[in-house]
Amino acid sequence: MRAAAALLAGLLALPALAGEYRSIGDHATVLYDAPSLKADRIFVATRGYPFEVLVKLDLWTKVRDAGGEVAWVENRALGERRSALVSVPVADVRAAPDAKSALVFEAYKQVLLEVLEPPADGWVKVRHRDGQQGYARVAHLWGV
Repeated sequence: MRAAAALLAGLLALPALAGEYRSIGDHATVLYDAPSLKADRIFVATRGYPFEVLVKLDLWTKVRDAGGEVAWVENRALGERRSALVSVPVADVRAAPDAKSALVFEAYKQVLLEVLEPPADGWVKVRHRDGQQGYARVAHLWGV
């Protein structure tokens, strides 16, 4: 019986796929130090903030933020839209996935960009909250 319980506990704590990211949904949400509403509240994450998924449970997901902080969030707080944070001082967003393409806009460090398409060949199509869109280097973003 103990072996079955240990096996079940191990299966519930399986790590997520490497490099999986999820963003907070339409409303800011509280993150906790354990998978329970009775746990200590660590911080509040704003709408769209991306996290790396570490472990998925039935109702909770263990996540890591861009600064390396680890916390738990209720699964229902995670949205379907994907976002990424600019991780360099200034990221160029271009009209096409090419460094020689026209510059559409520059995004500064910690700016949230919506991910519009999956990354390909080191580039990802993104949109700024003001509506401008283009292609940014994956290496300049955190959360893709």
